[in-house]
Amino acid sequence: MSTDTMLAGVVVEPGTFVVQDRPVITDIPEGWVLIDICAVGLCGTDYHILEGKHPFLEYPRVIGHELSGRVTKDEGGWSAGDLVVVNPYLSCGKCRACKRGKPNCCSKIEVLGVHRDGGLVPQLAVPAQNLYPADGLTPLQAAMVEFLAIGAHAVRRSGVSTGDTVLVTGVGPIGIGAALFARLEGAHVTLLDLSTERLTMAADKFGLDSGHTSLEAALSSVGGEGFDVLFDATGHGGAIEAGFPAVGHGGSYVLVSVVKDDITFNDPEFHKREMRLIGSRNALKADFDWVMSAFRDNLIDADALCSNVLSLDDLTTAFSKLASDRAGLIKAIVQLND
Repeated sequence: MSTDTMLAGVVVEPGTFVVQDRPVITDIPEGWVLIDICAVGLCGTDYHILEGKHPFLEYPRVIGHELSGRVTKDEGGWSAGDLVVVNPYLSCGKCRACKRGKPNCCSKIEVLGVHRDGGLVPQLAVPAQNLYPADGLTPLQAAMVEFLAIGAHAVRRSGVSTGDTVLVTGVGPIGIGAALFARLEGAHVTLLDLSTERLTMAADKFGLDSGHTSLEAALSSVGGEGFDVLFDATGHGGAIEAGFPAVGHGGSYVLVSVVKDDITFNDPEFHKREMRLIGSRNALKADFDWVMSAFRDNLIDADALCSNVLSLDDLTTAFSKLASDRAGLIKAIVQLND
């Protein structure tokens, strides 16, 4: 590798991940900040990109959107060495959603590692507004903020409050995040997943209930009346449709996962229950701040979230295995710099 290039983790086509040379960044737009990437969390999006299942992606693509980094030099109010969390959702600032304070659902949004090259690379330039100070966190903790912020955002959208009964379906990283932040709001949280391994892991690592592998059993745990709030994090259209009858009268159904399918439900039942159906996309600064505060106050055990730490070289052989066997996995992190 020459001094004019740097090594990046690239999915060149479905099924093929390589480490290859990419040009170093020399042209930084006004208002953007250059950072040294410290750590990169791998998520379902990255695995879907490898598997060719992502609907909004062109190959080849430098992946990575769960990022922590350090500012390279004093500029724009930042000091060299400042640890930051990267908000990977680049918004236009001009559309209706942006003007209404909802840049997470910008009509022209570009997500790092999806719509444009991401952060599995030693250096990255990011708009200054997309960097948040990570004081009091480690680089590994900071790399786990983004995925938890998605769950935190869903909880804020839901209006969960003390004493509510909550069902989280799909006990992957996003589902665990929703469960943890719903519990912080004082809700009684129940888990639903087909994998007993995942349910046991959530109970052992985070003290969440032992959960259920069938919707009938979950409903029985609340006397058959349904849940005040149901979060779907399954990424499965059939599971989303099956969840509608589990929402109690006056309850809310929050769709955190996204699928390519059409979703149908029984309209009379929907109206009879005065159910709220809520989409939850990405996260806002307030959600990132909530996650970082929870880490700092030891309300969430960051160490329990980190399944393993890899080097970029490790990933060339481990990526396919991680993608194919995620039953016991919460968060794998690629460490690039300290």
